[in-house]
Amino acid sequence: MNVNSLNTLLKVPTGKLEIPESPSNNRTTVNENIHFSLVIPTYQECDNVRSVVRILSELLDEFIPENYELIVVDDDSPDRTWEVARSLIAEYPNLRVMRRQEERGLSSAVIRGWQVARGRVLGVIDGDLQHPPEVLAQLLRGIEKGADLAVASRHVEGGGVSSWSAVRRFLSRGAQTLGLIILPGVLGRVSDPMSGYFMVRRSCVAGVTLNPVGYKILLEVIGRGNVGEIAEVGYVFCERKEGESKVTWKQYVEYLHHLLRLRLTTKQVGQKSSFPIGRFLRFGLVGLSGVFVDMAILYLLSDPTTLALPLTRSKIIAGEIAIFNNFLWNDAWTFADVSQRQQEWHHRLKRLLKFNIICLAGLAINVLVLNLVFNFVIPNRYIANLIAIAVATVWNFWVNLKLSWRVTDVK
Repeated sequence: MNVNSLNTLLKVPTGKLEIPESPSNNRTTVNENIHFSLVIPTYQECDNVRSVVRILSELLDEFIPENYELIVVDDDSPDRTWEVARSLIAEYPNLRVMRRQEERGLSSAVIRGWQVARGRVLGVIDGDLQHPPEVLAQLLRGIEKGADLAVASRHVEGGGVSSWSAVRRFLSRGAQTLGLIILPGVLGRVSDPMSGYFMVRRSCVAGVTLNPVGYKILLEVIGRGNVGEIAEVGYVFCERKEGESKVTWKQYVEYLHHLLRLRLTTKQVGQKSSFPIGRFLRFGLVGLSGVFVDMAILYLLSDPTTLALPLTRSKIIAGEIAIFNNFLWNDAWTFADVSQRQQEWHHRLKRLLKFNIICLAGLAINVLVLNLVFNFVIPNRYIANLIAIAVATVWNFWVNLKLSWRVTDVK
């Protein structure tokens, strides 16, 4: 690389958040195509940036020497992260640095970095060492094998989180569940749609005006880009070694805002995703077996000729036994390929608890749809009930597929 004026910062692009089709279309870069451009958005990361640049440079020098660039995009950090990064350029000639003084926000920082990037493949990684750099090689292999998008996921084999609190886990699951309801065609294509660690072919996002909100740029890439095949690589999300976490309630509100805006402004999102028909049919058969279990237990507990327990109490017990029956069959048959890789008792207990909660939510949806259809659409209680059962079944299957039967914990 031509080390042009080591102390020079990259010019910040202005105007639309749109990636040029080729680096030659961007006057802020020299006309020199390379394979991979990795953007590192930073804010208050002066304690981490030196280590991040060193580790990434060593790894990429070994994997694709002289065919990459690192672009630190700093939002004018008070700790002068951009200045520390700029001082490293002499030692790491593949490093480029941008200081943004007018704009703020992680997603727009990533896109501004991509706008000046010269790579045919564009990537992003956090600047706080929570994303393990060694996963980059696996993501690059995924692209080499033909994927348009390679995502580092906490929810596939080899992935997980190191020490999240119960509240943060709940918020993460809740956010993904909302996403599956609002944008199933986008969030249903990846196991970890909230990942901020991925790479994409320039051709898939070039010429598209992106309009992200908050931190979750992956949603924008899948929802607005022309993304075909997707590869996923497991990684363990680690706690910060330096600095403080930037995750706040504001990010969850922005995430919901982003989902709604994508839903309203995109017409055909996620058409390339496919519904797992075979798995769904197995799930339906298991659910049918649960109906018989529920009826049998209800009879044994409440019928005057048997135990004659109160009806409500009998129904609660029968419903829980039916849910347990369904879980066992789904674990052993419907989702056997996943459960076989997680056979420890605590993994099964986690799946059972998630399955139970999701099914109880499905019951609430069942009752709601039943009343809406009966009172406002079809005044036939039996047809309305069939529609309600169908809606609840799809809910139970899809949310369990994305939240219950997946790898979420590692040793």
